[in-house]
Amino acid sequence: MKLNMGKADRIIRLIVAAAIAVLFFTDVIKGALAIVLLVLAGIFLLTSWIGTCPAYLPFGLSTVCKKK
Repeated sequence: MKLNMGKADRIIRLIVAAAIAVLFFTDVIKGALAIVLLVLAGIFLLTSWIGTCPAYLPFGLSTVCKKK
């Protein structure tokens, strides 16, 4: 797969995933909301790791800096 996520995009997703994990493990979020947010955090971690966001593909979006 072609990379379509830049470094800043990947770092922001990692920070959001970490924040969700902290909220979950400190019992700030519970129940169905916790499950939904944990799934979202997992998706953020996975897409940050592989560098490709499937939601960007249909729209042709990319946050990768283009070199001149």
